[in-house]
Amino acid sequence: MRETSPFYIYTNPITVSEASAALKALEILDSDKGRKMLKYLREMTAYFRQGLVDLGYEVVKGEHPIVPLMIRDTNKTVELVRYLKDNGILSTGIYYPVVPKGDEEIRFQICAEHTKYDIDYALKVLKYYKEARL
Repeated sequence: MRETSPFYIYTNPITVSEASAALKALEILDSDKGRKMLKYLREMTAYFRQGLVDLGYEVVKGEHPIVPLMIRDTNKTVELVRYLKDNGILSTGIYYPVVPKGDEEIRFQICAEHTKYDIDYALKVLKYYKEARL
């Protein structure tokens, strides 16, 4: 069964170093430092999401640190991801056929290491992009 089960054959156990890193991450999250990091992450995520809304962009509501920016067009999504990359911003374009036509989006991953300056910079770049297209 171990050699033929389709659910098992392509799986690999995690390494000792991966298990150690996961354990350390859980220890950090369960500490005062971790709780402060999570609070900050929530604040920066909300700040970024509201900044997008204030610029007139459509976002998916929620509190998750992955912030979807709805573009709803494959070519425009590819173009904006390229523009963001050219301006030093990492984002992930999700477009047809991964999602149905009309549901294309760009996902931003906010992390506890992002500063307010980082978020403001991303919003400034998105503002310039939008203004250049009007």
